[in-house]
Amino acid sequence: MFHGHGTGIDEHKDNLLRFFRQVDAGIRTTLLRGQRAPLVLAGVEYLFPIYREASSYPHLVHEGIAGNPERLSAETLHRQAWSMLEPRFARAQEEAAARYRQLAGTGKTSTDVALVVPAAHHGRVEMLFTAREAQQWGTYDPEADRVHLLAEGPPGSQDLLDLAVVEALTRGAAVHVVEPPRMPEPAAVAAVFRY
Repeated sequence: MFHGHGTGIDEHKDNLLRFFRQVDAGIRTTLLRGQRAPLVLAGVEYLFPIYREASSYPHLVHEGIAGNPERLSAETLHRQAWSMLEPRFARAQEEAAARYRQLAGTGKTSTDVALVVPAAHHGRVEMLFTAREAQQWGTYDPEADRVHLLAEGPPGSQDLLDLAVVEALTRGAAVHVVEPPRMPEPAAVAAVFRY
């Protein structure tokens, strides 16, 4: 039972809603603006439905980590969040690989680094796969729109696969870094083009 002025349950919930709406605004407009990153709540479980009511972030995960997060290490929080998210990421990768295979041979896919890097730079890449630990050294001249492949990484060169990932992410593509056997084709890079 609450006693005193202005301490009713409804008022407490309204105050929490106002606070959570401010948190949500910060998340949407600053922290995760334009992102598709999943957001996992960690806190006292009774607050989850109130935060969900206040939130307009489209990638809020329904499950949460219940309990006092101050008592958990960052590693423990990460491990618990990853156990919730890993099946989602695996499913998204499988669906993306199936889409790649469906479009293979239509001109809307490529495993050619010399085509993928400029396409990523120009925002043509919708979806990009790279094999974990793979590297392809070379240079990319955006003015000439030309890729030069190199066998090694001499001064002035860069890992073109890393460049493709950065360019694709910057322009809103979905990026999947996977173990080589999980690549949709046996290659270091595979892309689906928007057009």
